[in-house]
Amino acid sequence: MIGALEIGDDCLVLSQRLAEWVTRAPTLEEDIALANLSLDLLGQARSLLSRAGDEDELAYLRDPAGFRNCLLVEQPNGDFAHTVVRHLLYATFLHALYADHPEDDVAAKGVKELAYHRDYARLWSVRLGRGTEESRRRMTAALESLWPYTGELFDDHPALRAPWAAYVHGVLDDSGLSAPEGGPQRRGGRRGEHEAHLTELLDELQALHREHAGATW
Repeated sequence: MIGALEIGDDCLVLSQRLAEWVTRAPTLEEDIALANLSLDLLGQARSLLSRAGDEDELAYLRDPAGFRNCLLVEQPNGDFAHTVVRHLLYATFLHALYADHPEDDVAAKGVKELAYHRDYARLWSVRLGRGTEESRRRMTAALESLWPYTGELFDDHPALRAPWAAYVHGVLDDSGLSAPEGGPQRRGGRRGEHEAHLTELLDELQALHREHAGATW
């Protein structure tokens, strides 16, 4: 079963993170590509949150403790390599989740979009992992930083770990990179226990709505 609130929150928060790259991406082409990834996720967030309640109220009027997104998606963009790794890890999970629920209308549409998201992250992982010494160093640092947040993805969906791991490790092999071994996993987002990163993100996301409460456009 797709958790409308949990996955809707994931998509909303990650959409906002990707939107932060607009006008700041390494090239104009990537600026447009990241904006399109953001819009895909925003559309999925709207569809899922509308199942859980009023989408505007859920997006704009909850405080951080009310959100149920995983900790992975709220992590800051960092450099481009960091964003690529975060997207590889999460998009692979969401693609597997959607593929597991072909009867769901959001999943049926979203699985096609997420196939592109995975391919985008795979392509850049290979380019950066097998690029320069510096790009490889940055990808390695991103993996070490973000890998501890992956365990939370499977707390409610343990059957997805195997297909997720097969795809991600395949990409890392192609990229000449290795997944970090061992180490503690960080959890709490699904229970509303978030890091300060989410508060900062929501301050920006919700500012206009809170300043002009009840306004119509």
